[in-house]
Amino acid sequence: MTENSENELAFLPIERAARMLRRREISPVELVDAALARIERWNPALNAFLTVLAEPARRRARAAERALLRGRPKSPLHGIPISLKDNFWTRGVRTTAGSRILADFVPDQDSDVAVRLARAGAILLGKTNMHEFAYGITSENPHFGTPRNPWARERITGGSSGGSAAAVAAGMGFASVGTDTGGSIRIPAALCGIVGLKPTFGLVSVAGVVPLAPSFDHAGPLARSATDACIILEAIAGNYPRGAVRLDYRKLREKRPRRLRVGWPKEFFFDRLDVEVQRAVERGAKTVASSLGGRIEEVSLPRLAGAIDDASNLVVAEASYYHESQGYYPARAAEYGDDVRGHLEWGHELRAVDYLRGVAKRRELEEDFAAAFERVDVIVAPTSPIPAPPIGTTEVRVAGERETKVRAELLRLTRPANLTGQPAMSLPCGFTREGLPVGLQLIGPRWGEAKLLSVALAYEEATEWHDRHPQFA
Repeated sequence: MTENSENELAFLPIERAARMLRRREISPVELVDAALARIERWNPALNAFLTVLAEPARRRARAAERALLRGRPKSPLHGIPISLKDNFWTRGVRTTAGSRILADFVPDQDSDVAVRLARAGAILLGKTNMHEFAYGITSENPHFGTPRNPWARERITGGSSGGSAAAVAAGMGFASVGTDTGGSIRIPAALCGIVGLKPTFGLVSVAGVVPLAPSFDHAGPLARSATDACIILEAIAGNYPRGAVRLDYRKLREKRPRRLRVGWPKEFFFDRLDVEVQRAVERGAKTVASSLGGRIEEVSLPRLAGAIDDASNLVVAEASYYHESQGYYPARAAEYGDDVRGHLEWGHELRAVDYLRGVAKRRELEEDFAAAFERVDVIVAPTSPIPAPPIGTTEVRVAGERETKVRAELLRLTRPANLTGQPAMSLPCGFTREGLPVGLQLIGPRWGEAKLLSVALAYEEATEWHDRHPQFA
């Protein structure tokens, strides 16, 4: 296989690849070989994968090919090679959660997500690198090394699903599934120029996922288009409540609102942004509205800025409780990286009154978002206020203001949707002058994934950002 043909196969949209598989124009073996060739070529430079399952993937590809020859594809994912973030349990395959503590952990059963993907016929290529225990936003990992951004290898991928985002952006698999507790799907999607979707809390089971904070943890797809994300989410989603619109990637155009009402938050989200990010997001918001003949109108989230830090204390408390309950912390404190150990120490010092204040603030945020969605269909915002900073950067200066922590800046605009459980996704909406991707965030009402994805598809049809891929030297 030549490098050109390998590239052509590796960057096929899932929907098109599935159609070609059904017509026997290509085979699952060819797709897996193309993905593995790219992993062999680029993973040493990008460090996106912690475990590569080359021979098991080839065996599954041959089995998928036999099923296709019998005319029995299981789903659009049948024969499609994908990856999983390394905090999803995989039976017989080590699951490290990016940590030294679980470096040799081999589960005896699969996570619910892994079961559903296998049932759909997807082929697992391997497990991807991540921030230790998903407790960070850069994916800088002291135990397994740092994944590198395919657009600029000296820069971070974002996290904690950083290896997944790098793999998808670089064509090392057609999609991945990550987790998002404060932005860990959407932030790496934005910084690596792909699509990342955090669904409504509870839509995708996190059973069999090494948790960070159970009442905030979400699992969802990282992909190269809205349609690909929809196909993955269909495969891994559980049950919708009565009356909710179910996902169907073939009907996304039918689900588009006729007069889209795009909400522009007048508080919080646009308070402090990199200039190039702000311009790209403003252009993106106008395109979202115009692509569906809609309008932009201001919405108010009056208590958001004052509630975020208090509500986020709940995450800190839940994470610290989990690590203590497993006997990891403080008993094995020396085995953590410095940043994760610091977060756990903070959680142990959190006062009960701070926790209860966070509970009250979380309810306020839910009320404010519910009121906003009575007026609009989607809310637009930046995903990250800054493009990907260089690896090792601890502080940044945004819009000429004082320096702030990289972690705080990257999390600032994604945490709200985790605290409220709203579905939210990041789409590529442009590039900086240095060639770094910028992400546009769409936030929807609970159980509104179908509408959110239909809006995202309309945006993609009006732009070409999602068709760009990193050019490797």
